[in-house]
Amino acid sequence: MKKIAVYLDTSFINYLVATRLPEKMRDTLALWDVFIDNERFEVVLSETVGEELQRCYEPKRGQLLDKLAEIEFRVVTETQEITDLADRYADFGVLSPNDYYDLLHIAHATVSGCKLIVSWNFKHFVNFKTMDLVNAVNLVEGYDPIRIVSPSMLLGEFENE
Repeated sequence: MKKIAVYLDTSFINYLVATRLPEKMRDTLALWDVFIDNERFEVVLSETVGEELQRCYEPKRGQLLDKLAEIEFRVVTETQEITDLADRYADFGVLSPNDYYDLLHIAHATVSGCKLIVSWNFKHFVNFKTMDLVNAVNLVEGYDPIRIVSPSMLLGEFENE
């Protein structure tokens, strides 16, 4: 069975150690356990995620890097195709140009063939406007549609198994 490529944005990874928000941390860690088993998903990260994690202060940065060492993942490097697609997202008003790193996350996921983006960022990612505009641009530019979900939404898929 072919694995489903799933892109993890930085907000998801940050909640692996977010003790001040135990509900979100609980769901993030539960989904993390699914990714550790890695029977169903191919986890994809980007250089952008790595850059954002490097800006975290210690000890959080070390804790997050330790968690990442627990799973297998593929790293997508930034290419001209990715920046061009992020620019198209900006042209179509998916997000403000001030949110360019978020546009890069979406472009990394799309170009690398991910079917899902998992994020806790409801303002920029997990909302109908963003999903609709991203998929409109993807259609125009010849890319497959992509779903943007919260960890809780994806976990719900496993409740009846």
